[in-house]
Amino acid sequence: MAGFIARRAMRAILTIWIAVTVTFFLLRLLPGDPTLLVVEGDMTPEMQQALREQYGLDKPMLTQYWLYLTELLQGNLGTSFRQLQPVTDIIVSRLPWTALLAGSAFVLTIVLGIPLGVYAAAHRGKRVDRVVQMFGITGHALFVPSIGILLLVVAGSWLGWFPIGGAIDPDTRGVDAYVSLLHHLALPLLSLVVVQLGPYALTLRTNMLEVLGEDYIKSARGRGLSPQRTLWRHALRNAFLPALTLMGLQLGTLVGGAVLTETVFAYPGVGRLIYEAVGQLDYPLLQGAFIMLAITVVVANLITDVVSMLLNPRIRA
Repeated sequence: MAGFIARRAMRAILTIWIAVTVTFFLLRLLPGDPTLLVVEGDMTPEMQQALREQYGLDKPMLTQYWLYLTELLQGNLGTSFRQLQPVTDIIVSRLPWTALLAGSAFVLTIVLGIPLGVYAAAHRGKRVDRVVQMFGITGHALFVPSIGILLLVVAGSWLGWFPIGGAIDPDTRGVDAYVSLLHHLALPLLSLVVVQLGPYALTLRTNMLEVLGEDYIKSARGRGLSPQRTLWRHALRNAFLPALTLMGLQLGTLVGGAVLTETVFAYPGVGRLIYEAVGQLDYPLLQGAFIMLAITVVVANLITDVVSMLLNPRIRA
């Protein structure tokens, strides 16, 4: 077990290093000169050069990369070119909003997806099964911003049922603040759940159909166990393991979808922060945000691997 976890951890560290490296060099291929955001026109050439040296922008690319890795290992993500604040502080202030949006979508997808998948498998070929299949296939084809824009226009602009931007009304306190928070969260959350729920339910349905055809399920039925107990206690337990792996992969998709959704709804999370930083060519902020998202996805998949191994020891081989 320790060896399995160690191998997975080393692979996770390697993945994070690759993500850091690709992000560092890819951002420097963007058009524009980031030094123009650091210096100002009324500065003397000596002052401009001193400022470039302070940010390390005067050094060769590989030297900048090595210095960045050194600082990163010490927990320092650098200083924002535009906001002149530590990148860590800026991201930490936005991270709770993204965690709330992606986490809520993750939990809601599981809570709704498991009953839908099980019920569709138990009623194979019937109307509810066909609806779940259609919903799952459609979910694969949908694009998160398209759903977000549709909900924004219809439910936000035309009908006026929900706010069209932000995360909470200003100057709200107590219960009103929580109501406002949920009111603003509804449309971004629905955008993510609509795209994720169908594929998850469809995958669980497929796994359930395979398990329901196994001999031990037939034996359980032959022993007189009720259909509900056979379905939920025996079949679901074995069909849930492949779905658990999908849950880890979906968390990465949710994080990426949250980035796009936050941009559409002007939601003040890390996704919106990335959108703003791109327009400003704020390299340190972009790097820090991408690295935080990459670490979140890698750690989620690592946890999924470990939990899957604990549920099924045969995975160690």
